[in-house]
Amino acid sequence: MASNKSPKQVILLLVSLLFHGYGFVELQAAQSPSLGDPYRTAYHFQPRKNWINDPNGPMLYKGIYHLFYQYNPNGVVWGPPVWGHSTSTDLVNWTPQPLTMEPEMAANINGSWSGSATILPGNKPAILFTGLDPKYEQVQVLAYPKDIKDPYLKEWFLAPQNPVMFPTPQNQINATSFRDPTTAWMLPDGKWRVLVGSKRGQRGLSLLFRSKDFVHWVQAKHPLYSYELSGMWECPDFFPVYANGNTMGVDTSIIGRNVKHVLKVSLDVSKHDVYTIGGYNTTKDAYTPDVGYMNESSLRYDYGKYYASKTFYDYAKMQRILLGWANESSSVEDDTKKGWSGIHTIPRRIWLEKSGKQLIQWPISNIEKLRQNPVKLYGKLIKGGSLNEVTGITAAQADVEVLFKIKDLKKVEKFDASWTDPQLVCSKKGASVKGGLGPFGLMALASKGLEEYTAVFFRIFKVYDNKFVVLMCSDQSRSSLNPSNDKTTYGTFVDVNPVLEGLSLRVLIDHSVVESFGAKGKNVITSRVYPTLAINEKAHLYLFNKGTSDVEITGLTAWSMKKASIA
Repeated sequence: MASNKSPKQVILLLVSLLFHGYGFVELQAAQSPSLGDPYRTAYHFQPRKNWINDPNGPMLYKGIYHLFYQYNPNGVVWGPPVWGHSTSTDLVNWTPQPLTMEPEMAANINGSWSGSATILPGNKPAILFTGLDPKYEQVQVLAYPKDIKDPYLKEWFLAPQNPVMFPTPQNQINATSFRDPTTAWMLPDGKWRVLVGSKRGQRGLSLLFRSKDFVHWVQAKHPLYSYELSGMWECPDFFPVYANGNTMGVDTSIIGRNVKHVLKVSLDVSKHDVYTIGGYNTTKDAYTPDVGYMNESSLRYDYGKYYASKTFYDYAKMQRILLGWANESSSVEDDTKKGWSGIHTIPRRIWLEKSGKQLIQWPISNIEKLRQNPVKLYGKLIKGGSLNEVTGITAAQADVEVLFKIKDLKKVEKFDASWTDPQLVCSKKGASVKGGLGPFGLMALASKGLEEYTAVFFRIFKVYDNKFVVLMCSDQSRSSLNPSNDKTTYGTFVDVNPVLEGLSLRVLIDHSVVESFGAKGKNVITSRVYPTLAINEKAHLYLFNKGTSDVEITGLTAWSMKKASIA
């Protein structure tokens, strides 16, 4: 690649292109998306063309939702990013605004990476984000809107004091691993706090900074939290949740006896978003997890294709909203043909489950306004080995909710204690492998002859009397006849008693994405798939049961989904 930079700068640029795990590939110009593109989504957020990744700085301001995102305006692969910006009144339909956080000063001359928005006193928005300076070092940059009277916040400027946080020999910050500031919060002492992801060796760090004026920041002596052998922590998020089953959201600066805190990070090594639930000692500015660890065994928002998520507090509806990025599973060559790469998942409400063991996620209610022409089914027995088509819907663009009732436990398989990795179990015991109680569930984006399908299903295993293990899988192994796609099978264990509670499944199907919510939002799996036969009107949806035991459908409703307005 031709360049007038020094050899050292070229090397640093190549290294920077590897951050976020995007890899370095030859930059290719995006082709204009064709009108007949079978993989472009109808109700998931994505720009008209080119590369998109992390959601940045989401917020509600003067009744308008703002979504910023990492964007490469020059192609379908990751490149030095600017920020895209879209606005909405419902988090479903989106209007594009001018690009922002473009190279403006030394602090972001080589790119504007992820960051977060904070509403300052006087209802004044501010954004902190990571910039790449002339040395390709990562620094934190402060931006303000030019006109706070404009509810669409179309224009922004960078503060003259930038960078406001930066690595020095004294603070021992790794200049290539110092990024993604969180939404800030304020404690009773009047000081703002913000976290920035980092690492020291292989120990992941959430570096803590404090400020009285949001401009001059001082690094705390100790990180808010760290964990050994977890690698770089990207896109950290730190926010409070109500305990005791209260589903309402909480403003980021709230503390109290009925509040727990969530620390989430995106693990650079595995590309998974993991989180812990714990206590925040405001006197020591220290966080201690009660549930979860910052490694691969920790809790995850999503057990599929999902990364770099961000939450914000929707004060109008008193909800905490989660946004995430689902990158492609197709080849760069195919991405170039379609002219775009990356989507965002449906915004999800998020709250702490009553037991305090995990978070619950559920698609925002506004997405239900796209539902039409419901097809309903009640009290149907799905016999072992059977396949039943759900007709009367647009199967490539649908929302499906189904509730299973478990009756026959005589043939349930015994659980093997060595099965500690649910994804591996799902890979070995896919949808085509017969079992006792399961696999049963849905075959989405299926071709008529079942040459292609994406199966989302449950299997139930028995540990001992009245103790069961529920496995939830999204099997992409037969999702496409295109051999170049990544067809990884995903899986997770679901903490539910299938006999007493039954099993629920909600699946959002949108051409090249299948978002699956198990057990009323306890576990979520997002899959990116690209069928060659099961496209548009040629896609089918099936209920299936490959187990030997019968399963009852106590209720199923499937809706065709209208197209959202996403310009």
